[in-house]
Amino acid sequence: MSAPFELAVCSEMVFLDLPITERARRLHKRGFLVEIWDWTTKDLHALAGTGAVFSSMTGYVRGALTDPGGAEELVRTATESIIAAERLGCPRLNLHGTGLDPRGLPVRPAYEITGPMWLTACRTLARVAELGERAGVTFCLENLNTAVDHPGVPFARAADTLALVEAVGSPHLKLMLDLYHAQIGEGNLIELIRRAGPVIGEIQVADVPGRCEPGTGEINYVAVAAALAATGYRGVVGLEAWAADGDTERALDRFQAAFTPVPALSGLATGGSS
Repeated sequence: MSAPFELAVCSEMVFLDLPITERARRLHKRGFLVEIWDWTTKDLHALAGTGAVFSSMTGYVRGALTDPGGAEELVRTATESIIAAERLGCPRLNLHGTGLDPRGLPVRPAYEITGPMWLTACRTLARVAELGERAGVTFCLENLNTAVDHPGVPFARAADTLALVEAVGSPHLKLMLDLYHAQIGEGNLIELIRRAGPVIGEIQVADVPGRCEPGTGEINYVAVAAALAATGYRGVVGLEAWAADGDTERALDRFQAAFTPVPALSGLATGGSS
């Protein structure tokens, strides 16, 4: 059968020789939704003029979930991000445990999470969810990996982000379930999908190792796609990956092939990786 989900591509990681507006235009022409990261570095008017349909963007500029001062900054800049999202018609705004610098490293690293940090994070996310409810958008808390890309990011594991999202219990706070990060940090992807199903706001994918398109590493994305369909997930699957050989068109073809059509789960391996 055909894939029941929509496909998106992170414009920050493809067509690297082109300006971001042309990347968005090309992705739209191929039928993909478009994702961006830091909106403050973009010409939002020009992006809106590309005709692209935007799936997600970074939902804060600064701040952290771990301490009251950082939480206030996160909420304040989340409010600014909502205004930017409205200009692009973007329905999902992405969050992390703390802001990331240009190398993906945490601005406020935290290697040990205490009880008060958990409470602060829950309260802050509840406030952010209220902002989302008033604006008609959904904030998504993304899991990251600390072993390869983002050492020191608090609340990085999918188990952590899932626990926080479920504790808040708002339809305007969901999980940005990044399977690349989850494979590095936790594995057992299909069981994770089944466990998280009701609170998934969007799925992001790349293969391991290398963070390139599906089919270039160890993750069995055919089985992952079937598991997603079997759970009843009908949302967005976003490619957040580099082109393995520098050929973006080929990488997009591989991504599309991994998620359309989607076979039945029966007969496939039940593990999340090959």
